[in-house]
Amino acid sequence: MCVVSVLNGKARCVFFYIVFSWLCAYGFIGSHGTTLSDEIEALMEMKTALDPRNRILSSWSSDADPCRGAFLGVACNEQGKVANISLQGKGLAGSVPESLSRLTSLTGLYLHYNSLKGEIPKQISELTLLTDLYLNVNNLSGSIPLQLGSMPNLQALQLCCNRLEGSIPKELGSLKKLSVLALQNNRLTGAIPATLGDLTSVTRLDLSSNDLFGSIPSRLASLPQLTVLDVHNNSLSGTVPGDLKRLKQGFHYENNKDLCGLEYDDLRACTSSDPSSKQGDGKPESVSPKIPESANVQQSTACASRSCLNGAPSSYSPRSSRIAVFVVVVALAGGSLVCSLFLFSWYRRRKQKIGSAFETSDGRCSTTEFMAAKDFSRKSASPLISVEYANGWDPLPDEASNGGSLSAFHCPSQGDAHHSYRFNLEEVESATQYFSEVNLLGRSNFSSVHRGILRDGSVVAVRTLNKTSCKTSEDDFQKGLKIVASLRHEHLVKLRGFCCSRGRGECFLVYDFVPNGSLVDYLDIKADDAGLKPLEWSTRVWIINGIAKAIEYLHGSMDKPSLVHQNISAEKVLLDQHFNPLLSSSGLHKLLADDVVFSTLKASAAMGYLAPEYMTIGRFTKESDVYAFGVLVLQILSGKRRVSLTMRQAAESGNLEDFMDGKLQGHYSITEAMSMVRISLCCTSESPSHRPSMSTVVQELSSRSS
Repeated sequence: MCVVSVLNGKARCVFFYIVFSWLCAYGFIGSHGTTLSDEIEALMEMKTALDPRNRILSSWSSDADPCRGAFLGVACNEQGKVANISLQGKGLAGSVPESLSRLTSLTGLYLHYNSLKGEIPKQISELTLLTDLYLNVNNLSGSIPLQLGSMPNLQALQLCCNRLEGSIPKELGSLKKLSVLALQNNRLTGAIPATLGDLTSVTRLDLSSNDLFGSIPSRLASLPQLTVLDVHNNSLSGTVPGDLKRLKQGFHYENNKDLCGLEYDDLRACTSSDPSSKQGDGKPESVSPKIPESANVQQSTACASRSCLNGAPSSYSPRSSRIAVFVVVVALAGGSLVCSLFLFSWYRRRKQKIGSAFETSDGRCSTTEFMAAKDFSRKSASPLISVEYANGWDPLPDEASNGGSLSAFHCPSQGDAHHSYRFNLEEVESATQYFSEVNLLGRSNFSSVHRGILRDGSVVAVRTLNKTSCKTSEDDFQKGLKIVASLRHEHLVKLRGFCCSRGRGECFLVYDFVPNGSLVDYLDIKADDAGLKPLEWSTRVWIINGIAKAIEYLHGSMDKPSLVHQNISAEKVLLDQHFNPLLSSSGLHKLLADDVVFSTLKASAAMGYLAPEYMTIGRFTKESDVYAFGVLVLQILSGKRRVSLTMRQAAESGNLEDFMDGKLQGHYSITEAMSMVRISLCCTSESPSHRPSMSTVVQELSSRSS
């Protein structure tokens, strides 16, 4: 580039060359300098790779804006950058593209339950903001890129149910924020890396149904957050760390015939010939000198032919050292040259874009044409083609199994369990204006809720659940639906019906719409919060009593079995037009897959609702619901979303002035307040056995308010 420059331009060229090389080296140009046009270009490359036949992603167009709902499954952040791609269960049959790395603001990538093939591109590791990577239940092959271990914000890595081979990269132990690692049902070989013992935030680790051998690293037993460790159906051997027994039902080690351990009744006693899993000198654990940490069978075979150990040369070679230095120098020079050429190309493209900006605008589709294309895409969408969907997903099959429409919905009415109230897909879409963003009430990783108006004029809230988020067993899902449909209480959000579509791979829960939002909106109210006023004392008492009665009903009554809510929070308490409290999401965990339920724990723990014993027993109980209720009472009394330690100490000492919501301005019953503070402190006792039952709480509240 510089050689062909004119003489008086040499200095300037050399300056740009040096500056740009420095910027490339330190990352100031590239990953964070993407524009909307760059992201659209990357998305179009993704479309070609993911959907080579253009059957699913026909709405993706280079002339459309991905941040305005034009791209199926694409959502943007407040800065107008692509932040989320949700294409789970869409029947994609292509491959995962390298161009993903150019979407530098991506935080969530959900491509699970498709038919994607090929290898996982190592370039995904360049997505430094990514928190959720879901590639499970596809046909992916090759090895797990070790570069994934350099993703600083990754919290969920789901790669299960593919055809992945090779060893588990020891580099995954560097993922300090990882809470879920699911690698089950692949073809992975080698030993379990001891570095997985560095995953201090991991709560679920599933390595089952692979070809792993060697011992279970003892460091896994000391992981502070671990509640589920599943290594069953492998070829593991040696001593099982006794400390893993603390996981109880969360530890699965079945079908590993060579495991041994005295602490486990179903395992044989270990002998002197069994490899130990203890760490003596801090070195990485291994089964034997022949099985290195994270060993790869294929690599070790090739390595043996070159007389090396653990992938390292058997002897030092000066000649190989000089060659290595030469290669590094050539690589650095080549990298600088590439950066320079990139700068020149970028400069030329920038000049061309300035001149062609108005030329391209004339070729864009009109709004009418775009809406027509979108409508055609919606009507012509074919059923998903994966085997699981082809087998059907219809919890209440009748006409649909006898030639009926695949998009038929089956919804039992609230009044009569022997009759069904049916919606067709067009009616539900019409009620929500085709699930318009205008009607969007909320969205999470596993569902979305839209406001809708039925033909009779009644207002409803429609919760959409994708099949990939639901229980995989149809029997379990049917049982869950029956439980959810059977719940009827004056302080529970009323379920109008449930509807499942095999063609869309989705289920819809239709609830009564609750107009006054959630309780969390009335906590930490500021002076400039439009239309919101602090709740009066009588309203707060009424809300506390109503929530208590709802939980008591869930925990058991004469006409229904016991049910634990599992996710009680201020956000789950909705308020109707008369400020009656209605508890939402009751029984929802009966429909959702375990890993989806598991993913919601982060929010509960962050807000203080998660009972302390959960970290030990790894399951929800009535007592954990009672604990969450106690936290909720403290929030309502204090008017705060977070109850600080200082505030709690004030409550324990009976100093109401430092604890009660100042916006009440002293207008509350001191006797009632003291009683409710005492109840909340009992409910949030560290020991589950010291917490009262919800029936006792309801009786106590009733006696104080009567």
